[in-house]
Amino acid sequence: MTDGTAPDEFVDEIHVQTVEEDPALGLPFRAKMEILVAVMLGLFLGALDQTIVSVALPKIVTELNGNDLYVWVVTIYLLTSTISVPFWGKLSDLYGRKPIFMIGIGIFLVGSALSGLSQTMPQLIAFRGLQGIGAGSIFPVALAVIGDLFTPAERGKYQGLFGAVFGIAFIIGPALGGLLTDTLSWHWIFFVNIPIGIVSLYLIGRLLPTVKNPRATREFDILGGLVFTVAIGFLLVGLTNKGIQNATTHELNALTEPTVGGFMLIALVGIVLFILVEARAKEPIIPLGLFRIWTYSSSMIATFFAAFAFFGSIIFLPRWFQFVQGYSATASGYAVFPLLVGLIGSSIISGQIVARTGRYKWLTVGALIVMGVGAAMMTQLSATTPLPVLWLWMFVTGVGVGPTLTVFTIIVQNAVPFHELGVATSNLTFFRQIGGTIALAIAGTLFETGFNDQLVPKMNGAGVPAQIVTGIQQAMGSGGFDLNKVAGVGLDLGKAILAALPAQAQAVVAPFVSNIVSGIYEAFSAAVAQTFYVGIGAAIIAAVVAATMHEHPLRTTHGPGEPSLPL
Repeated sequence: MTDGTAPDEFVDEIHVQTVEEDPALGLPFRAKMEILVAVMLGLFLGALDQTIVSVALPKIVTELNGNDLYVWVVTIYLLTSTISVPFWGKLSDLYGRKPIFMIGIGIFLVGSALSGLSQTMPQLIAFRGLQGIGAGSIFPVALAVIGDLFTPAERGKYQGLFGAVFGIAFIIGPALGGLLTDTLSWHWIFFVNIPIGIVSLYLIGRLLPTVKNPRATREFDILGGLVFTVAIGFLLVGLTNKGIQNATTHELNALTEPTVGGFMLIALVGIVLFILVEARAKEPIIPLGLFRIWTYSSSMIATFFAAFAFFGSIIFLPRWFQFVQGYSATASGYAVFPLLVGLIGSSIISGQIVARTGRYKWLTVGALIVMGVGAAMMTQLSATTPLPVLWLWMFVTGVGVGPTLTVFTIIVQNAVPFHELGVATSNLTFFRQIGGTIALAIAGTLFETGFNDQLVPKMNGAGVPAQIVTGIQQAMGSGGFDLNKVAGVGLDLGKAILAALPAQAQAVVAPFVSNIVSGIYEAFSAAVAQTFYVGIGAAIIAAVVAATMHEHPLRTTHGPGEPSLPL
């Protein structure tokens, strides 16, 4: 088109040459901003769900009598949301962002409504799985939409806001979840998604143009999809089982367990088979040719390892605040606020820096180094660490994490051919989620080992008599004394320990109960601190890999061709 008008199928849009030359279809700036708000609302919907549900889970499990199935409420959502991510990215490249984004949000809302209506744990687990399938579309497709609307040189101004959305959702989620659960019922933590999602769907349906890749075939890789689903499913379930306590040994399941190591072996074989299938597929779900672009590959690797420090902080620090500091579940979520302040601020600022300078390589390397420094600081955590000091450590870690959520998206979208932007963006999300899951499995093992190793020396150091230390150790080993049950949120640990002991033992232990509590707190703190060594190592690997990437100049057009520089 040379007359400045849109083809018939895009009659509502103006100033268009071709869809490939201008995916934004000549939209004015105001229209782009309206679409940005709609997309961020969808992103907020997915981010909010991840934080709001965790607060209500204990009450859900109690009401539905589902303690034995507790872990599956979280695991099934993790499974479906992670596995579906590459599918959504590929589908958005084939059929356009608008229909795929709306279908994904629609599935998420149906899953939310059904989850809220659940009357049994199996029902809730099934509907959470459906909800996760829809959630898998939200993050990668939302970021791909921004890639459609803005050139790589412009994206930093806006993608930095996505880190802020995550932070805001994390701040609002615990309070909203607690409020709804306490004043109405836990069902409303799912129903609250519906009005937000409807508004997002309306705005996206009204404002977002449909953009397809006219060169793409419609031969979806079904075989590759099946192999991928099986492989990643076994991997995630195996990693989840690694973090579950064995009923016989009362320790975390070992790698030698069939449902841990065996599942991971099946996953490894499945991944190799998937690569072979993808190499021959006409329309692969994950185009292997993209990995020949080193900037793309190095970003995937760096993002994978960058997730280690972030996920460890989000999981283990709230546990420390609950157990050692006595915070409620909701308050422990707010206790990591300094980390979120650093994350939000650095996410926005780093995007602006990239947009203004066009440089990103050493910014990401520097951020990863800062993340590693923050993790190193937190290895010094103890039961007596002053909170202002811990807040500083968390803030530094957050400053390092923020750019990894923003800048790597810009890097990847700039490095790949435009017609594969959706699948490239979804792969980045997938590698981040898989990295976090693996990190939690490793950190969980380190925590369990560290706590068991530190418990005796810390109680000895706190002045607990040797015979009492031995007795507690034996009781924990046999399952007669379960610290997880004794140390509930909001409980007085000393009183709970005495109450869990036989009557004849209480009189002997009572004079030393404060020493026992002190020793347990120190052992717990040392174990949490030990998990951050994973973050240090991962940050070093990520920084080294990021330092080797090729820094392509940010394109100032939406050109669909290959990157102009050597790969």
